Amino acid sequence: QVQLVESGGGLVQAGGSLRLSCAASGRTFSSYAMGWFRQAPGKEREGVSSISSSDGSTYYTDSVKGRFTISRDNAKNTVYLQMNSLKPEDTAVYSCRADWIGGRYWGQGTQVTVSS
Repeated sequence: QVQLVESGGGLVQAGGSLRLSCAASGRTFSSYAMGWFRQAPGKEREGVSSISSSDGSTYYTDSVKGRFTISRDNAKNTVYLQMNSLKPEDTAVYSCRADWIGGRYWGQGTQVTVSS
């Protein structure tokens, strides 16, 4: 069983920054592919960014490219999402997900609200 706990959400003005963290339990964090997802009210959940377990390759959805940066610290069992130049349309509940051979796990989510 893998437990994921997100933190770092909050209220920020447009143009501001937030850094989300997702701390994972388990001894094999380095083998987890990690991803950030978001769901805005009335919308489907979408994948925002991901980072592989092998070579650290990253993915970003088009709407956040150049503004968000995903990173991981395997020594701390944590994945981060640095969000800069935030826009009101980034408002959503952000959740992290871990994928590994043992299964897929989700965190509970953290609210990000960007005011205009």
